[in-house]
Amino acid sequence: MIRSMTAFARAESEQPWGSAQLELRSVNNRYLDIAPRLPDELRPLESVVRERIGAKLGRGKVDCVFKISYASDRDTAFTLNLTIAEQVVRAIEQIQPLLENAHAVTPMEVLRWPGVIQASVPDLKAIQATAIELLDGALSELIAMRTREGEKITAMIVQRCDNIESIVSSLRVRVPKILAEIRRKLEARLEELKAQPDQERLEQEMLYLAQKLDITEELDRLDAHLSEVRQVLESEEPVGRRLDFLMQELNREANTIGSKSSDAETTRSSVDLKVFIEQIREQVQNVE
Repeated sequence: MIRSMTAFARAESEQPWGSAQLELRSVNNRYLDIAPRLPDELRPLESVVRERIGAKLGRGKVDCVFKISYASDRDTAFTLNLTIAEQVVRAIEQIQPLLENAHAVTPMEVLRWPGVIQASVPDLKAIQATAIELLDGALSELIAMRTREGEKITAMIVQRCDNIESIVSSLRVRVPKILAEIRRKLEARLEELKAQPDQERLEQEMLYLAQKLDITEELDRLDAHLSEVRQVLESEEPVGRRLDFLMQELNREANTIGSKSSDAETTRSSVDLKVFIEQIREQVQNVE
């Protein structure tokens, strides 16, 4: 079953240290393009994020955005480095006699010295473990959405293939009638001119016209390509590029039928073929 490249997934987790959010967005792209946007705490996980997404998806541009919010009580938590504080106090005591009219240093001024107060360090392992859990869950949701969209695209492609096959069948029935009509018109024209053609030469000309206007080979190739399309739709592998190639081949045969057309009905059928093929091609651009 084919999958779409367009999907969205969001995951969130509440933890004692705060919360983490993840958004995954995927859109059409010729290749797999993964764009992680990670906060500093998760920078070491960038290669892991790329590897996990790459193992699940085949094509598409994937935006992966992590956000982390810490609990309010964590924002005010800190530790006091008494060793640095003692060194600062001793240094002040040593230089104070050298200063005239030196005022007494307050405890708050000591606390402002860099390193005396240190913010609490978050548990990075816990944060990263939560991030991996969110990624796995969001990936599953993203793939499910891509699969659902793929089912809708598959149904549309199958319907258009049915329409194309119906046109091909009607053209097959018309081929002998088209050639007979060409012969009738040619004989009527000769009769108008009161010409007595060489029957052997006439048959040669009819054979030449039949070969020139015969669309049987194009119809056979259309059938073969449609059969391949149906088979590809059942594949479990990414098939977007293969389907795109088959659309080019289908369109080529439809154009050839149009160029060989000798009557209005065949021309209309050629146009209808190209309309259905283009409708499939537009959807195939979104297939993984």
